Amino acid sequence: MKNTENNVAMKAVVPTAHPWLAMLPLMIGAFVGMFSETSLNIALPQLMAALKVGQGQIQWLVTGYMLVIGIVLPLSSFLTKWFSTRQLTIFALLAFMCGSVVSGLGSNFGIVLLGRMVQGIGTGIILPLMFTVAMMIFPMQKLGSVNGVLALVIMFAPAIGPTLTGLILAAASWRFVFFTFAIILAVGLLFAFTSLKNVGRLTKPKLDLPSILLSVLAFSGLIAGASFASEFGWLSVPVLAALLVGLVCLFFYSRRQLAMKTPILNLRVFRHQNFALGGILMMLDFAVILSAMYILPQYLQNSLGVKVALTGLIMLPGGLVNALTSAFAGRMYDTLGAKWPTRIGFMIALVGAMMLAVGSSQSAIWYVITAHIILMIGTPLAMSPAQTSALNSLEGAESADGSTILNTMQQIIGALATALSTSFLTLGKEVTAGSVTAKFTGGVHFSLYFTIALILLGLLVSFKVTDDGRPD
Repeated sequence: MKNTENNVAMKAVVPTAHPWLAMLPLMIGAFVGMFSETSLNIALPQLMAALKVGQGQIQWLVTGYMLVIGIVLPLSSFLTKWFSTRQLTIFALLAFMCGSVVSGLGSNFGIVLLGRMVQGIGTGIILPLMFTVAMMIFPMQKLGSVNGVLALVIMFAPAIGPTLTGLILAAASWRFVFFTFAIILAVGLLFAFTSLKNVGRLTKPKLDLPSILLSVLAFSGLIAGASFASEFGWLSVPVLAALLVGLVCLFFYSRRQLAMKTPILNLRVFRHQNFALGGILMMLDFAVILSAMYILPQYLQNSLGVKVALTGLIMLPGGLVNALTSAFAGRMYDTLGAKWPTRIGFMIALVGAMMLAVGSSQSAIWYVITAHIILMIGTPLAMSPAQTSALNSLEGAESADGSTILNTMQQIIGALATALSTSFLTLGKEVTAGSVTAKFTGGVHFSLYFTIALILLGLLVSFKVTDDGRPD
């Protein structure tokens, strides 16, 4: 019996001659999606001047993109049951390419925003699809290493994003940032036509329009509310209204999905303890990464007086370490499971965050780089094993649902983490006395206290994890 189980584990659900070649178009799409999500901030000042809009409007180039991703992601599992892998991948890459070209050629803010929102459609389809396909074409015992490489691809984008975008802006206009997306995606599209095969089974379930409507209102309300908070404040009418609509619709959406025989998003996957714990740890870890990535550039520029051009280079070592550790952490799961990597990861991250939290306006650059590197060792060490543990607890069609849920939660958590970091930054500046630099440094400390609280919560949850990588 054991030999039979081992033989099954050694085989992929859908055997593929060259699985990494098949994954390449999805990996390229996911890379550009994360690159686009995390690197455009550095181009916003140029875009404001070129498009003649203010800070509130220009933020929609980020918010609008995340908003569409948040709407499309919950539907991606449903789409995989109606359309083949090749159809979805090719459509997603084409949508992202078209959106990039539209934004790059845009003559006014409305056209550039339209292009960004079309890009969001592509990212919303590609991200969960990449993990779903990996679960199908790789043997189970290799999924830790595979997810580590996929995490490397995703983490490499924000690692080099600020530096690469800065170099593009130094040599050309903001339009070439979007054209660069299109060029990279064209390579992915070529591999999608030549090497990607269809996986999964098309069941074509009935379309439930109330579920679609509730999904759109729920996830767009939560993301929009969190995004508006940094501009209008958490207690403002637009923010409270958006969050209330999002929460109410999410409640009825969840009830409807749990009651349906064939739900659009199978929330029953949360009955698996490893999935629930792995998902919580992933969300907390992702929030730590985004809050730190949001606050660190501002600390460098406004507290330490670092020039904008050097900020990306200073953050590059930590970003690269983050990406490389992601691949290494995936291999750790294959031998240790999620229990110890997640605990050790949050402990290391805590050291890095505390080092940054005690920094001042007189801190040396080497000290900040060191603290950032330590933080970026700890966070992926916890992230990749937690994700693999969560997805490994699911089988068959549930794998697509689990991947969709994790990616959807990441978008919501990303918006919330950024908004909360901004709120704590503002609060810290208000309660700190002294010069403008001292006030800003105080705000950075408050924001990093929030990051530390997230790490401590993640560490606490990690002690509930029992997954050691061995079958029950």
